[in-house]
Amino acid sequence: MYDGLKGFRDFYPGEQSARREVTDAIEDAASRYGFREIATPALERTEMYVDKSGEEIVEELYAFEDKGGRGVAMTPELTPTVARMVVAKGQELSKPIKWVSTRPFWRYEQVQQGRFREFYQTNIDVFGSSAPEADAEVLAVAADALTDLGLTGDDFEFRVSHRDILGGLVRALADDPDAVDAEAAIRAVDKRAKVDDGEYLGLLSDAGLDRATAREFDDLISDVDSPADLDAVADAGGEEVESAVENLRNVLAAADDFGAGEFCEVSLTTARGLDYYTGVVFECFDSTGEVSRSVFGGGRYDDLIESFGGQPTPAVGVAPGHATLKLLCQRAGVWPDEELSTDYYVLSVGDTRGEAAALARDLRALDDGVVVESDVSGRSFGAQLGYADSINAETVVVVGERDLENGEYTVKDMASGDETTVPVEEFPPEEGSGLPTYEDYE
Repeated sequence: MYDGLKGFRDFYPGEQSARREVTDAIEDAASRYGFREIATPALERTEMYVDKSGEEIVEELYAFEDKGGRGVAMTPELTPTVARMVVAKGQELSKPIKWVSTRPFWRYEQVQQGRFREFYQTNIDVFGSSAPEADAEVLAVAADALTDLGLTGDDFEFRVSHRDILGGLVRALADDPDAVDAEAAIRAVDKRAKVDDGEYLGLLSDAGLDRATAREFDDLISDVDSPADLDAVADAGGEEVESAVENLRNVLAAADDFGAGEFCEVSLTTARGLDYYTGVVFECFDSTGEVSRSVFGGGRYDDLIESFGGQPTPAVGVAPGHATLKLLCQRAGVWPDEELSTDYYVLSVGDTRGEAAALARDLRALDDGVVVESDVSGRSFGAQLGYADSINAETVVVVGERDLENGEYTVKDMASGDETTVPVEEFPPEEGSGLPTYEDYE
């Protein structure tokens, strides 16, 4: 007997059907906005991640040397892969490029609630537009996906920020702007809610701010609760910050027009820790706070394509993580039912396999989504009926030798146990008449 690997999960049919329903909701929302599905490989060259994040990233990867002597890694995220794809065919692709994909990723990290070593995300990205409408559309797709799942504005919120505001403000407040590591300061802001106040101020000090300036910086960003509060930040930050504030306000205005504004709030203490983010960033949180960590996040990464050798190409995206999204849906009571469901079980009695198989085919032809099972194990009447109950069959159709002699089927409602007989020529009805049940013939 072998145990599964830590951080890797098995999904049995009930849970997997719920996961499929959630995935379909996210992908359907993206499809309505014109995002096109792509598929990407499980392996990439390790150097792609080292060049982007430094040698230390290898410790977090499932990385190894393949039989050809190449350093490869199981993909820990999608962004470098799609950047490589855009560079490879950038001139052939119509702009904006709008892609969506759902797939697993792998990181060797500490397993905890909502975080696994193999995890699933749906990535939704726009390449080739720097307009605020692109940011707003990404927010709108994410909002539509969540509301399609049954969540409301009482369940989640998008905390929207702008990294250029944070970086510009740090430089404007510092006595020596050139001595400040703005990226390190932004990473400190990203850790703000995860560490105590002393450690947080220490991280800002390490980035080049003295304690008094670090406190002033934190007071400015933490006092912002609405777009109107951004005036004080713009006044303190100068021209660079004013431009970023204007961009953030334009994105929020576009989000209003796209129907996502009601879910957005300004939160300059939201930073997103990855250095490739360049402008607007956001994170989705459980409004009640019961799911304590970010459900998912996204933002703009305008420089990444160029850093991979491509032409300057603005980009913005979001990546809902399915493990944390499940926590939010379960907390809100909208996670799909994990029980199996079956529309029909065709029960064969005696030498009726051909007739039962033909009936099952006819039932499957009624609707693309109908689920029809029949016996494949040569079981008795009672065993078949027990199996039909175990798969939550709504209707059992008995095809028995005696029934066929009388030119009829027996139709049984599994919830009530009631049954009736139906002439063979009347069941199933003509295509387009809906899915027949016991109630149609009682």
